Amino acid sequence: MNIYMTTGTPQFMEKLHQKYENENMYILYGINETLLLHETERKTVFQTPRKYEVVDGLNELQQAGFFTFYHIPVSDEGRPVFEKNILQRLGGMKDQTGLMAYRILRPKKSETYIILFQWTNKRAYDIWKKYDPFAYELEHFSVGVKKDNIFNAATYITTYSGAKQKNNEERLGHN
Repeated sequence: MNIYMTTGTPQFMEKLHQKYENENMYILYGINETLLLHETERKTVFQTPRKYEVVDGLNELQQAGFFTFYHIPVSDEGRPVFEKNILQRLGGMKDQTGLMAYRILRPKKSETYIILFQWTNKRAYDIWKKYDPFAYELEHFSVGVKKDNIFNAATYITTYSGAKQKNNEERLGHN
């Protein structure tokens, strides 16, 4: 399975989403961008996508909830170690309250993995982030190994909503 991503204005992404309504696509609204995600075994309909292979996942994604993307730059030689450790750690997430789905995404043309989580809402994510040590490990790229061995740069997080709201702050739960 592959995931392809493209970004653009909300209007353009919504138009593209409607045009390919029979494809397995999800439109995600962020503060600074709108992302269209295409999950498929086939080629994507996007002209210039970011391309990822799904290494592992839990449940089907849905057009709802709150999404967090952990962007983790991993060196080529560090990929096997990183994948082994992240697979072990995510195994414990299956019963996490508020977690709807996740994907481990291996980049096809870059060094940055994405760990995608879909939560029922921002509150479920905030509780997990506050109380689960794994959340700290993900954010500080220390998933079972010394960071200087396999990680090329700092991890960063992007967040999105699966539902279009009146304004960006309301959309991402920043009240």
